[in-house]
Amino acid sequence: MSDEASRTIVIVGGVAGGASAATRARRSNEQARIIMYEKDRDVSFANCGLPYYIGGEIVSRDALLIAGTEHFRRRFNVDVRTRHEVIGIDRAMNTVTVRDLEQGATHEQAYDRLILATGAAPIVPPMEGADAANVFTLRNLQDTDRLKSWLNEHHPRRAVVVGAGFIGLEMVEQLARLGVEVALVELLDQVLPPLDSEMAHVVERELADRGVALHLCDGINALHVRDGVATAVELQSGAVLGAGLVVLGIGVRPNTKLAADTGIDIGPAGGITVNEFMQTSDPHVYAVGDAIEYHHRVLDTPMRVPLGGPANRAGRIAGEHAASDRAPAMAPVTGTAIVRVFEKTAALTGLGVRHAAKAGRAARAVIVTGTHRADYYPGGDSMLLKLVYDPESGAVLGAQAVGGDGVDKRIDVIATAIRFGATVRDLAGVDLAYAPPFGSAKDIVHIAAFAASNEVDGVTRFAQVDEDLSGRQLVDVRTLEEVQRNPLPDAVHIPLDELRGRLDELDPAADTVTVCLSGQRAHAAACILSQSGFKSVMVLTGGMMVRGRRDAESLSLSLGY
Repeated sequence: MSDEASRTIVIVGGVAGGASAATRARRSNEQARIIMYEKDRDVSFANCGLPYYIGGEIVSRDALLIAGTEHFRRRFNVDVRTRHEVIGIDRAMNTVTVRDLEQGATHEQAYDRLILATGAAPIVPPMEGADAANVFTLRNLQDTDRLKSWLNEHHPRRAVVVGAGFIGLEMVEQLARLGVEVALVELLDQVLPPLDSEMAHVVERELADRGVALHLCDGINALHVRDGVATAVELQSGAVLGAGLVVLGIGVRPNTKLAADTGIDIGPAGGITVNEFMQTSDPHVYAVGDAIEYHHRVLDTPMRVPLGGPANRAGRIAGEHAASDRAPAMAPVTGTAIVRVFEKTAALTGLGVRHAAKAGRAARAVIVTGTHRADYYPGGDSMLLKLVYDPESGAVLGAQAVGGDGVDKRIDVIATAIRFGATVRDLAGVDLAYAPPFGSAKDIVHIAAFAASNEVDGVTRFAQVDEDLSGRQLVDVRTLEEVQRNPLPDAVHIPLDELRGRLDELDPAADTVTVCLSGQRAHAAACILSQSGFKSVMVLTGGMMVRGRRDAESLSLSLGY
């Protein structure tokens, strides 16, 4: 092996992980020879911006090009070779086999350090018609150009998007922005599968309000094709959706074949196994991006997190370590993600309740409502915030938020808290910026942390949104007008301001659940009842705003405080 100064670093793949690795490697070692192979035409582009270019929000295609081949060569002295695919690795000889996709020739390239940034490929169902001219996935600029050209040339009136994940929802929004009638198909029973269902329902309501036809619990069964063009999508339910355009956003599969074929370890989640410096089971071979498994901060286990943020950070660490044998350790990830769906924003970090249950992790949650500005300041956007925590230690496990402006700030605050092992009590004491145009003195993050701390400290107990309430004494403390608009069957209705004078209408020995629109008045009611001799009192977290209602009341309603 060569010494550090003169080593050859070969990088397979560009975009987020590979490009970050190349530039950091150069900044860490001016003498190293750095070669980057990219099988596509563009070595570094903003793949997260592709839907917004298709929809016209990003006007210039050039804006998506972060750095071109010449930029890498001039500024970083990186030998970039596009349209070159690495097809094999010989770890015993420290060489890679490279095919020139334009000329067809192959050659061997020696390396001292090898960085794999092979990414992931869109999942395309093995069915006739998947290669039709108007059936698209969205992975690179070439995919984008073809899709945009089809839109411009054929002006389809109807489109079917298959898959209600982040990319699928972004494409739904952008196609609707262009005036296309969109149907969205999802095999699961909700959009945005990483969200807990009651949070996803708010997004579903927004989609329905925008005229998007939702087909949940349904999957694609066949494509109807005529003369090489898809004309309809047949679903497993038997429904047939006419389409002049089909976008497959089913998900991605990690490109691990190159690593696996040479005996590099693949982890339990199907990605390449790496250590904290992004080294694989071969210490001279690194891997970054969507093809690898990251260490999850909350679950303390490796898992795939195909997101741009971790890929960029991993690339930076791999590049530095490959160039100098020194680098900070890669921080664990929490899967923080965000998406805009018309006028709503949905974001998450860490674990949801469903994910925690699947992983066998004890978790509780509170759901609170608020605005991104002070309540009295005009123009505030409402949001739902769900905070997930360990019922014993109070450790913050995750959060989800859906609403308008300000969702990103709250999720980022909680993601930071998780990164440093904060509890809900810690979160309740975070000193956040306050001025009426930006937030409340008691921010919605504080409110959620206060509520969670109350449960951890034994002050309040919460009934979860999906909990079975049958056989319990339900005390509805909303106003008469609220109850008439959205009644709660089998509940005793006593407005909060009348509760102290009407306690004799209730059974203090019964298991009791207090209910209001959002949960805040129900908490006040629970305090009254608990301190008046009632034996078992719980608060329905999130209240009637989220309780089992796919058509949840609009967040623009009065929060009933």
